[in-house]
Amino acid sequence: MTENYITSEDLAFRPRARLLQMLGDQLIGSPRLAIFELVKNAYDADADTVLITLNKVNTADAEIIVEDNGDGMSVDIIKNIWLVPAHDHKEKQKQEKRRTRLNRLPLGEKGLGRFAVHKLGNEIELVTRAKDHDECLVKINWSELIDKPFLEDTRVEVITRSPQVFIGDNTGTQITVRALREQEWTRGDVRKLLRQITSISTPFNNKRNDKFETLLEVKGHPDWTEGVPDIEMLKERAPWHITFELKKGILNLKYHFKGVPGIKIEERIKELVDENLPLAASTRKQKVIASPEDFKGIGDISGEFYIYDREKKILSKFGEQQLVENFLDENGGIRVYRDNIRVYNYGEPGDDWLGLDLRRVNVPGKHISRNIIVGSLDLKIEDSYDLIEKTNREGFVQNEAYSKFQDLMLGVLSIVETERLIDKERLREATEDAKNIEVKKIEKPLDDLRKIAKKHNLTDELEPLIQKTEKNYNEMREVMLNTGFNNMGLAIVFHEVEHGVRSLYATIEHSDDLSLIKQHAHELVKILDSFSDLLRKGENKPASLKNLIRKARDVAKIRFRKHKIQFVCPFLEEDISDIEQTFIFKILIGSLNNIFDNAIYWLQTRWPEETLGQRKIYVNVTKNFYGKTAIIIADNGPGFQDEQEQLVKPFFTRRPNGMGIGLYYINLAMEVNKGRLVILDDQDDIPAEFDGAALALVFD
Repeated sequence: MTENYITSEDLAFRPRARLLQMLGDQLIGSPRLAIFELVKNAYDADADTVLITLNKVNTADAEIIVEDNGDGMSVDIIKNIWLVPAHDHKEKQKQEKRRTRLNRLPLGEKGLGRFAVHKLGNEIELVTRAKDHDECLVKINWSELIDKPFLEDTRVEVITRSPQVFIGDNTGTQITVRALREQEWTRGDVRKLLRQITSISTPFNNKRNDKFETLLEVKGHPDWTEGVPDIEMLKERAPWHITFELKKGILNLKYHFKGVPGIKIEERIKELVDENLPLAASTRKQKVIASPEDFKGIGDISGEFYIYDREKKILSKFGEQQLVENFLDENGGIRVYRDNIRVYNYGEPGDDWLGLDLRRVNVPGKHISRNIIVGSLDLKIEDSYDLIEKTNREGFVQNEAYSKFQDLMLGVLSIVETERLIDKERLREATEDAKNIEVKKIEKPLDDLRKIAKKHNLTDELEPLIQKTEKNYNEMREVMLNTGFNNMGLAIVFHEVEHGVRSLYATIEHSDDLSLIKQHAHELVKILDSFSDLLRKGENKPASLKNLIRKARDVAKIRFRKHKIQFVCPFLEEDISDIEQTFIFKILIGSLNNIFDNAIYWLQTRWPEETLGQRKIYVNVTKNFYGKTAIIIADNGPGFQDEQEQLVKPFFTRRPNGMGIGLYYINLAMEVNKGRLVILDDQDDIPAEFDGAALALVFD
C-alpha cells in the first residue's frame, strides 16, 4: 500500500518560556522544600555552612538570602550546566561513584533542583565564585522572562566581575530572592522553617566525618529564633534509647531502658549481636527473615530511636511536660537520611510512611505510634540506588525496593516494641495498684467517643461499632468476674482497648477521611472478637485425645507439607492406647492450631532453607506429668527467650506483626478447661533433636 503525502516536515518542540517557572512552582511542594533544595545544592558543592537569612520580612522589600561557602561556580559551569535544565552531570557522577574533595556523592541527580528558587519569588540574584576564578553575577526577573512567547526567545545576562561578595580566597554561592510569593511571615512560620532547616542534617549521628551546618537568621526579629528547645535536653527526657546497624540481613541492636526518675525500676540493657532480622511483612516468596538479596539497591542501614511515654504520671517525672509534648507533636516520627542529609517528607507531621499510627490502633498495647518516637535512619547514597527520590522531592518512588525498605524497618521496630512492652508492664505495675487494674472500665472513653462522633456528624457510621465494642466488653467483663480463672490478663486487655478507643478519638478529631476513621473503628473491635470462643464455651464433655490431635494435625497438614515440616507424634501410633479426657473440643482444637502456627513461623527463622527433615514438630501425650495427663508439644526452632509470666501476657510477642494473644489465649483456654499451660525448661521426656520451644497442656 502506498501512502500519499502532501507535505512532510521535521519539527522541533518549542517550549513556552513559562515552562521554567512551572518547574519551580509545580515540582516543588512548598517554599520550605524549595529552601531545602538550595541547601542540597550547597552540600553538593562541598559547603560546610549554609546561612538562610530573612530580611525586611512583611514589607514590600522582603528578601530571602541563601549563602554557602562551597566550591561555587565558574562562568563555564553556569553556561554549560546551571543554565541547562535536566543536565545529567550529577547523575553520572553518582553512577561512577566519583566523590568530591570532601568525599561526598551528589544528592541531586535530575538537574531540576536549581529551579526551586523560583518557588520563593520572582526576582533572583545569584552571586558565585569558584577557586581561582572571577565572581559571576546572574540576575533573573521571571515577570519579564515569561512575557517572552517561547523559551528560545529568553535571555539571561551573566556578568563576570572582580570579587565583591566572595573576596580574598573565599568561594561559594549567594542567592537572593525578592518579590516573594509568600508575603506574610509570622513567628510560628519562622520557627517551623527553623525546625526543618535544622533537621536537614541528622542530629543523632555523631560519627560524621565532615561538617555540614545550616543556620537561620531573621533580621530585625532575633527573638523569633530564640528559645528553641535544646535537642540534647529533650533526648534526655526519653526513657528508651535504641541504636542499631543492619547489614545484609544481620542485625546488631542495643536496647536501653533508662528508667524514670522517682519510680523504683532498674534500667535494663539488652544487646542483640549478629541476629537474623524477622521481616515485618511477607514477600512474594513468603520469606520470614531478611537475607542479603533484600538489601540489594538499599544497602546497609543504621538508625537511632528515642522513645517516650506520654502518660502524665510518667511524663511529669521528667519535668517540663508541656515542652516535651510540644516537641513530640512537631518532631514525632522517623526521618530518613542519605549520607546524613534528610530525605523529605519522612518524619514530617501528617506523614506516616511506616503506618505506625494504624499499627498502634490495631494492637494498641504493643505498637509505637509516631507521637512517642523521634528517630533517624541512615542510608548511603552509593548503595541505595534503587531508592529513587520523586521529582517533586517528597519521598521515594514506591517501587519494590521501597516496599522492602519499609518491611526491614518494621522488622527492627517489632523487636524494639517487644522489649519495650516488658518495661511498659514494669512501669504499669509500679504506678497502678492492682485494684485499679482489676476494675478498669471503658465506659467513659466510649461516652467521649459518642460525643465527638455526634460533633462531627459521624453517629450513624460509628454508633454500631461503638455498641459492638461495648457489648463485647460487658460480656467479657462478666466472664472475668464470674469464672474461676485468672482475670488479670483480661483486665489488661480492657486497659489496652481503652487506649484504642482514645486513639480512635484522636483520629476523628484530626482527620476528615471517613474511610480511615471507619477502618480504625473496625480494627478496635477485632481485639475483643478474638476471645468470642471463650465466651461461647461450648459443651465440656469426655473426648478422645487421639481424635483431638489427629484433627488438629489434619487441619494443619497442608501447611506442614507446604513448609516441609516433619510432624512426629508417637501417641498416634496404632499400638498406643487412647486416653479420654474431659474438655471443650473446639477450644483445644483452636489452641493446638495456634501452637502449630507459631511453630511454623519460628521454624522458618531457624531453618530458612526448605530442606526436608530440618523443620520438625513433636506432639505426644503422657499420663505422668507430675501425676497429671498432659499434651506435650515441641519443635526444633529457636525456642522461647522469655519466662512464662511474660509469654502469657496479652500483646507480648516477638513475631513481627503478631497480635501477641496466642499464648495468652491458650493459657485462658486451659483455665476454662480446668487445666493449665506450662512452658517447659526441663525437656528430658522430649527427644534431644527437638531443642526449640516446648510446652505442655496439662489437665488437672
